[in-house]
Amino acid sequence: MTAASDWMTTKRTGDGLEILLSGDWTIDHANVLDAGTAALHIDTAAACTIDAAGIGRMDTVGAWLIDRLHRRISALGVDTGFRDVRPAHDVLLRRLDAVADDPAPEPARYSALSVIAERTGRATIDALAEAKDLLNFLGLATVTAARTLVQPRRFRATAFVYHLEQVGLNALPIVGLLSFLIGVVLAYQGADQLRRFGAEIFTVNLLGISILREMAILLTAIIVAGRSGSAFAAQIGTMQVNEEVDAMRTIGLDPMEVLVLPRTFALLVAMPLLAVYADLMGLAGGALMSVATLDITFTQFTERLKDVVPIWAFWVGLIKAPVFGFVIALVGCREGLKVRGSADSVGRQTTRAVVIGIFLVIIIDAVFSIFFSTVGV
Repeated sequence: MTAASDWMTTKRTGDGLEILLSGDWTIDHANVLDAGTAALHIDTAAACTIDAAGIGRMDTVGAWLIDRLHRRISALGVDTGFRDVRPAHDVLLRRLDAVADDPAPEPARYSALSVIAERTGRATIDALAEAKDLLNFLGLATVTAARTLVQPRRFRATAFVYHLEQVGLNALPIVGLLSFLIGVVLAYQGADQLRRFGAEIFTVNLLGISILREMAILLTAIIVAGRSGSAFAAQIGTMQVNEEVDAMRTIGLDPMEVLVLPRTFALLVAMPLLAVYADLMGLAGGALMSVATLDITFTQFTERLKDVVPIWAFWVGLIKAPVFGFVIALVGCREGLKVRGSADSVGRQTTRAVVIGIFLVIIIDAVFSIFFSTVGV
């Protein structure tokens, strides 16, 4: 008699070996059974018989241990078989044996083209789902805004003024500085290129049209998306993590009215004002560089600007401003409300708010450009 005598004993019969199993071969005794079967020494037996007559109960774990023992003995070249196995136990052993004999499926092999097609398809489906969710959120925001306009007392003026200060007044330094520097760069690069053709004076045309129609509002929108859009997502996302949004719903407050509308209306008002400010700062930077490089006075610069730049160049940029502000606010608030579970989700959705916001701003700007070109503006 050898180890694990409560569940397993061995007996020599000539040049053969009998393994007598007893007790309950269940998961409750898995540790002991595993150690006992692993420690069993077969030595030089020519044949081995596993006698299962003494087994009381058996589950899948016990059957797996017996099947592993059987396979280990067979791998040594010993002729191994079972004896007195109950029908119910035999079903388990046969199923494990069939599963073990099935070869592992080979990993599917795909060509590079099929992988690219699969990833493109997934990205397209994700983009369509994202567009659908954003459209749903737009509809919800529109309905909430309409309800607020019908019942003005529902509008939270204090929150609106606070966010107007945050997204408008506090954004003036960074918007002004970058717009001024962009004006300097455009004037310098434009004058440097036009000088080769003796057309330096057209630098004023370049500055006026590019800054008023495109550069000022586009740069402002990108700054606001990175500054205010991310702030909206982070603020609302943190409230989601702290379950403050759920608490609002519990006490009967609509998060769309409390959180989304004040931020959206604040950006709708602030973006045109920031666009005008960016126009002035960009032209000021361009004027400064033009005076320094073109040998013209500031008065001559302003007179030339008034003569060659149509008023629609200003209005084109200004028309885009509230649309950009609305989209940035909508995306930032939506991504904040999508936060779930942890601070990691806050960071992830904040990043998405910036990326999607800037992407949509550029797409909408392209649509505006095509539209204005079509109508001849």
